[in-house]
Order: sequence, then C-alpha cells, then structure tokens
Amino acid sequence: EIASRAHLERILPVIDEALRRAQTRLDEIDAVAVANTPGLAGSLLVGLVAAKTLCVACGKPLIAVNHLQAHIYACRIAAGREVFPCVGLIVSGGHTSLYRCRNALEFEFLGGTIDDAAGEAFDKVAQMLGLPFPGGPSIQKAAAQGNPQAFSFPRALIDDARLDFSFSGLKTAVRYQLVGPGKPDFSKLDLSPQFVADAAASFQEAVVDCLVAKAMQALRASGLSTLCVGGGVAANARFRERLGDEARKGGFDLVIAPLKLCTDNAVMGAIALERFRAGLVEPLDLDAFPGLLRPKPSAERTT
Repeated sequence: EIASRAHLERILPVIDEALRRAQTRLDEIDAVAVANTPGLAGSLLVGLVAAKTLCVACGKPLIAVNHLQAHIYACRIAAGREVFPCVGLIVSGGHTSLYRCRNALEFEFLGGTIDDAAGEAFDKVAQMLGLPFPGGPSIQKAAAQGNPQAFSFPRALIDDARLDFSFSGLKTAVRYQLVGPGKPDFSKLDLSPQFVADAAASFQEAVVDCLVAKAMQALRASGLSTLCVGGGVAANARFRERLGDEARKGGFDLVIAPLKLCTDNAVMGAIALERFRAGLVEPLDLDAFPGLLRPKPSAERTT
C-alpha cells in the first residue's frame, strides 16, 4: 500500500518531467510503454491505469514491458553493442533468476530462487546485524572491514544439478550465529563492530559464491559465451570483482550493468522500442501480473 500511494503521488510529475527532458509533447510520441510484470500489484496497476489513460486520450498504442527482460536490456544499452544470445542473471530484492536470452524479447527460464531473493536476504541480514536499510550497501560497507572466512555459512544448492538458488537457510544460519532459535529482539543485541563486520563479510561471500557458481554452471549448460548481469545486487563490489575474475579465467564475455543502471531505472524502458518495432501492441484490457510465473524445477524440464 505504501508503494502504491507513492506511485500514485509521483506518476503524473514523472510523466511531465520525462516529456520536459525529452523536449517533446504527448501528441509527438509514437507509443506508451508500461511495465506490467513482475512487481508489486498496486504499483503495477498505478502504472497501467496511467498508461491506458494516455493511450485513450492521445490515440497511441500500448506496449507492455517485462521488468526482468528490461534489466538485461539495460546491459545492452550500456554496452552499446549486441549482447544476444546470452545467459541473463537478474539479482535484486525481489528476484534471483537465470535465463537463456535468445534475443531482447525471447527469454527461457533456466532457474531461480526457490525461497528468498538474494537482495531480500541482504536486507534481512542487515536488519539482524543492526545495519541500516537498504541492506546491500550496508552489508558491503561493513564487510570491507571483516573476515569472509570468520563464519562458515552454508552455500545451498551450489553443487546441485539444478540452476536454482536458495538463501533462506543462509539467512537462518546468520540468525542462529547471533542468537540461536526462537524469536529474539535483534534491537537488543550488543554486537561488537568486528563481529558485525565478520558476519557481514562471511554472509556476503556465501551469497556471491552461490551467484557466481550458478552463473558459471548456466554458461556451461547453455553453451553460450556471454553473461549479462543486472538488478540491484549487481552493484555489489565483491560480486562484480568475482565475476570479472571468472570472465578473465573462463574467456567469456561479461556484460554487467554500470552501477547507475543496476537498480530500477528509466533506461530499462528502452526495451519497449524492440516490442514496438516487432508490432507487439497490447489491447487496453492488458492486466498486471505481479508474481514471477515459475516453471517447474529446472531438473524436471526438457528443452
């Protein structure tokens, strides 16, 4: 509800600002694009209603954007060259997913988290450690002063044949390291700065190990030689460092979004042009699909 209200308050000023910066008018644009999946239902619906209203008022076609495909497309925009076909890894607060990307619009789901997203785990562990929100930057900052081998946290599914992730057990392991089972009040814990730094570094290393291992596994399984990485967690310095190391060793092409394009941004919306050129226009009864429709586990699928 909070996100929906914020979208409602800002949607018209954002549209006005976009037109002003582009130095254009509504009657001069070719189409109206809107993200309709995945995401928070209320936020998606605010965008949909605004987009449909503009289409009706101005007689423009409606273009639907998949938020996750748009993250990978931001990599292409930043690279300034063709990156498809590629393996796409999207790591954010709401999603941790691997795709075989045949082109900008054709994605095949390879695997994803079976519980928490990586970014969600960062936020929750940061809260346990008394670090500020958002958890990603806070964990990274604390980890810089810590020992990543201080605690032996689990790397779930890292050797599994499936291209899936699991971070719930890792989050629980951090909690048990702090207080054991039960429902404690984390705000009352008296943790030393070094303990927090070591826990943050060990947690971060475990997450990065899992993300990198599955990305490499996806490249081998797909036979592709390009890896595109987007989403808020792609801004993590340790993650970027490890991916760079693997690219140098493995000889694959790493295309990772620049920091300003890792989190949600307007550049992602450029994927709408691909859909517009392909004639993929939507009816005005287009609906929102908040959740990521997850196919059956990757080990059970055939391609």
